[in-house]
Amino acid sequence: METIAYSDFAKLEIRTGKVVEVKRHENADKLYIVQIEVGETKLQTVTSLVPYYTEEELMGREVVVLCNLAKAKMRGETSECMLLCAETDDESESVLLTPERSMPSGIRIV
Repeated sequence: METIAYSDFAKLEIRTGKVVEVKRHENADKLYIVQIEVGETKLQTVTSLVPYYTEEELMGREVVVLCNLAKAKMRGETSECMLLCAETDDESESVLLTPERSMPSGIRIV
């Protein structure tokens, strides 16, 4: 496993968020387009969680979000952040990381 300096880790803006909108991507079987409230900001992510969660299971969920990931286009949609998950090597399971207790959206993960 490669190690990094704390200063590299400190560059990551990881915060709590709340899923406020979920819809299936029109041109991709495994993708959702998700709006996440992170404090006063709303960020959009394109995520491949369709095999693991229904729209109803995602809606309103408290999540952990990498907020300062460079924007990317995925199937024509802009992804501004990343939902953090624990995923098996064979991708048979993917589980969203969530705060142990309810926290306001936007709280920094340290």
